[in-house]
Amino acid sequence: MLIELLRGASPNRKIAMVLSSNRTARALAWKGLRERHPNDSPVRLRRRLADLWLGPELAAKAYGSMPGND
Repeated sequence: MLIELLRGASPNRKIAMVLSSNRTARALAWKGLRERHPNDSPVRLRRRLADLWLGPELAAKAYGSMPGND
């Protein structure tokens, strides 16, 4: 069904659908991280989100080591 929606959608609508899906995925990931790590600071949670989104290796290259692991 989603494939059919994408096929019939204009390019602008397709971009909007993808952006909306990404926002939803990021919000769900953030909620899960907050539930699993309730004592983490927002900075540490953002770094954990980068690990999920980019993978640990690329996140470390982009953002450095995990805060609090120094």
